[in-house]
Amino acid sequence: MGIRGGLAHWEAEEFGVELIDLTVGDLLDLRANEIPDKEAIVYNYPESGLELRLNYRQYNDVVNRLAKGLMALGVEKGDHIAVWATNVPEWIFLEMALAKIGAVLVTVNTNYKADEIEYVLRQGDIRMLFMIDGFRNNSYLESIYSILPEIRDIHDPLDQDIRNGKLPELRKVVLISSDPKPGMLSYSQVLDLSEKVTDEELKARQATVSPYDVAQMQYTSGTTGFPKGVMITHHSLVNQSHVATTRGNLRDDERNVSSMPLFHVAGCLGAVIYSVYLGCTLIPLVSFDPLKQLELFEKEKGSFTFAVPTMMIAMLNHPRFSEFDLSHLRSIFTGATPVPVAVMEQIKTMIGADCSIVFGMTETTGAVTQSFHNDSFELKAETVGLPQPHTSIKIINPATGDAVKIGESGELLSKAFSNMRGYYNMPERTAETIDEDGWLHSGDLAVMHENGYIKIVGRVKDMIIRGGENIYPAEIEAFLMRHPKIADAQVIGLPDEFMGEEVCALIRLKPGHDVTADELIEFCKAGISRHKVPKFIRLVDAFPLTASGKVKKFELREIIIREMNLDDAGNIKTA
Repeated sequence: MGIRGGLAHWEAEEFGVELIDLTVGDLLDLRANEIPDKEAIVYNYPESGLELRLNYRQYNDVVNRLAKGLMALGVEKGDHIAVWATNVPEWIFLEMALAKIGAVLVTVNTNYKADEIEYVLRQGDIRMLFMIDGFRNNSYLESIYSILPEIRDIHDPLDQDIRNGKLPELRKVVLISSDPKPGMLSYSQVLDLSEKVTDEELKARQATVSPYDVAQMQYTSGTTGFPKGVMITHHSLVNQSHVATTRGNLRDDERNVSSMPLFHVAGCLGAVIYSVYLGCTLIPLVSFDPLKQLELFEKEKGSFTFAVPTMMIAMLNHPRFSEFDLSHLRSIFTGATPVPVAVMEQIKTMIGADCSIVFGMTETTGAVTQSFHNDSFELKAETVGLPQPHTSIKIINPATGDAVKIGESGELLSKAFSNMRGYYNMPERTAETIDEDGWLHSGDLAVMHENGYIKIVGRVKDMIIRGGENIYPAEIEAFLMRHPKIADAQVIGLPDEFMGEEVCALIRLKPGHDVTADELIEFCKAGISRHKVPKFIRLVDAFPLTASGKVKKFELREIIIREMNLDDAGNIKTA
C-alpha cells in the first residue's frame, strides 16, 4: 500500500481505522442512549430571541417527533425533501429526521433566486419543500409564489396537494415560521401530525434504512454551469465523520462553533454529523458573521470550528479581533479552497490553534486528503495532507490518462468509500466525472510528493496558458498573500491577442492600508518568475462569492473582461 513505483499513485491504506456500518439516524439514537444528558445543540442569539439548549435526549426526542410528523404527512422512503433555509434549528432537525425515515434531504443554496429554485424543484423531483421567508433581501416567498401562483388558492394545504405541470412531483410547501402563508403548511402543523404515528411505526420504518441508501442530495455550488445533485449515502456521511475527526484529533468534549452553511457539505456534515459522531456540542450560527462568531468562541468556550479561508480572513482581520478570549479554540479545520500560508501564519500566531488542512469536494463527501494534527507547520502550509484512510489517489496527465511521476503536476483522481453515488438524473455528467474503473476526476491540478503528501496547484479550468507556459493561479495568490498589506488575492487569466492569456491579479487590501499597482508588480518581480508576474493588477473592495465562501472566478473574470473592454482579445495591446 502507499505509493506505487515512482508514480503519483497512492494505494489505499487503512491507517488503523475500520469503517463502520451505521445510518445517520441510528448514530443519533446511539448518542441519545449513551449520553442523554450531555449538551448537544446551543443557539445563543438573545438579541433576536433565539435561545436554545438541548441535550442529546431532548435532541433525539425533537427529531423523532418531526420524523413521525413527516411520516403522517405522507413522506415515503426515498422521497426527495428540499430545505431552503439558513442555519436555523429546524434545518438540523429535518436533516436527522429525514435520515431516520429513509427520505433524501436535498440541500438548497440560500442565495438562490426564482429560476434557480425552480430548477432544483424540477430537476431534483422534489416532493416537499421546507423554507424560511427569505434571506438578505432575497424573498423566498416571492420566488415561490411567482413559480406557483396557484397555491394561493389552496385553502387547506394539509388535505390539498400542489398540482403543477412544470413541477409534477411537488406536493407540499412548508414554511418554517409561526406566521402562516396562503397555500403553505407551517412547521408546527407537521409536528402536530406526529400523534398519528406510533413509536413502533417509526422504528419499523427506520429499520428499513440501509447505510448504503442515499441520505442526501447536495447541489453543487454552481461556480460553473448548472448545479448538479450529488447523491451521498449514509455510509459516506458517517464514515467521513469517523475518519476526519480521528485524523484531526477531535474529542468528545469539543464545542463546535460553526457558521458553515448547512446546505454545504462542511455544514450538514462538518457541523451536524461530526458533532453527533463525536457526541460533542454544536453551537451553530444562523449565518456567517465574523463578529458574532468571535463572540460565540468566547461566550461558549468554542474549541473547534470548520471554516473556509475567506471566513478565517474575515475573523482574523476584524478590527475587534483582539477583544475576544479565544483561548479555548484549539482546533480549526480549513480548506475547500487553497489556504494561503499567510493565513496559516496568522492562525498560528494570533490564535495558537492547531490547524487541519482538508481537501475534497461535494462529490467526495468532503475530504479525500487531510493533514495530521501533529504534522509540521511547513507540511500544513505547503500541502493538503495525506490521502484519507481507505482512499486511493492518482494524479494523471489529463491528455493521456496515465499516472504522472512523483513531483509532476496533473489532475487528481480519487477512489474511496466516500465517492458520490452519482449526479441525480445526469448519467452523462456522472460518466464524465467517475470513469469506468471507479476513479472520480476532481478537475484539480495537484502534485504528489515522495512522502505521499499532496499539493494542490490549481484547477484544470483555471490554469492560465501564457505563451505556451502553464501558470497556476494558486501559486501567485499564495505569493501575493505574503504582502503585509494584502487581505486577499485572486488571480485570473485574461484574453490576449499575442500571448493567448495574460495574468491579472485582483487584490483586496487590509483596512487602513494603501498600495499602488506598480508597487505590487515590483513586489512580484522580486519573488516569482517573470512569466508569472501579473500584467494587470486591480484593487477591489470585495469578490463575488458563493454562499459557501468560494470565490466565483468565472464571474470575476467576466466582470473584469467587461470593465476592461476585452471581449475582443484584439483590444489588448502587449509590450
